[in-house]
Amino acid sequence: MSIITGRGDDGKTDLLFGRRTDKTGRRVEALGAVDELNSALGLARASGLEEGLEELVDEVQEKLVGLMGQLACLPEDAATYDEKGYAKVVEADVGWLEQQAGIYEDRGVRFKGWARPGAEHSVARAGLDLARSVARRAERRVWELHEQEGPLPQPVLLFFNRLSDLLWILARVDAEKLKH
Repeated sequence: MSIITGRGDDGKTDLLFGRRTDKTGRRVEALGAVDELNSALGLARASGLEEGLEELVDEVQEKLVGLMGQLACLPEDAATYDEKGYAKVVEADVGWLEQQAGIYEDRGVRFKGWARPGAEHSVARAGLDLARSVARRAERRVWELHEQEGPLPQPVLLFFNRLSDLLWILARVDAEKLKH
């Protein structure tokens, strides 16, 4: 089966459970921002993250895949999504992000004045900053979807705020203290 199907040639795209929507819609904008975030995290990951951070980023990316599934599901199909047992972001995932932020923050965050991405001379850390800024955009798109098209689960709404804070910390924490 080819990836090229032509199904999107009419300006529509597929959601879960056979639903179609406009490519310019808020839901697709939110999905696109999360996809970009996942790609930015992949770039940071492939750029030589310090010991331990690659596993952390991998776990975040795994959670983002579940979250994208939630966003690709219209509210009227939420019960079917749950019945199928698909992955999703829950309160415990938000708590996990807070816990990780605390662990790394306790290892020593270094910065003076405004943070300047790339100042650490590390492509991986600059990648974390890029991912942080994309996480903020994803957060705005998800909140816009929530406000304009109906409620999204609270953990989905909070996830990006916590994630962007964690990514900011990871880009600033003393590299030597990451190894402990």
